[in-house]
Amino acid sequence: MEGVPLLGAPIWEDYRMEFSRQATINWSGSIMEGKGSVAAGSGAFSLPVTFPRRIGEPEGVTSPEELMAAAHAACYAMALNATVGKKGGAIGKTTITCKVTADKGDAGITITTSALSLTVEGLTGIDAAAFPEVAEAAKNGCPVSKAYAGSMKITLDVKVL
Repeated sequence: MEGVPLLGAPIWEDYRMEFSRQATINWSGSIMEGKGSVAAGSGAFSLPVTFPRRIGEPEGVTSPEELMAAAHAACYAMALNATVGKKGGAIGKTTITCKVTADKGDAGITITTSALSLTVEGLTGIDAAAFPEVAEAAKNGCPVSKAYAGSMKITLDVKVL
């Protein structure tokens, strides 16, 4: 496929393209008694959502904040491994947990923080002491981090095993 890098080649910076993804929610009822199901346009998931589960215990129901956390963790994993590869390194296993926090006050819900927690195992080609700088650069270059940066605090905790 022309314009798409081969395995081992640098990623997105070497070609230009626009792409989009979508999700659709079908909702029935009021905010407190209602419920919905949000589905990925790709068919990858269909997940239940309710407002009481959003602000209370999730009990198997997702929320916009959980979906934001999933997006940030997945995007950061890609950005991190691309950055490490560009620097001649590799990671055997990358584990990222992202926790998105919101505050519900009198004015409504404000999403305040996205906290990334990174653990890498089997790091090669990059000194472990220098790795936190690489991880931070990847965080700053991550497209989801860039999208979130203007409205919420983004933190990063790094562990190299």
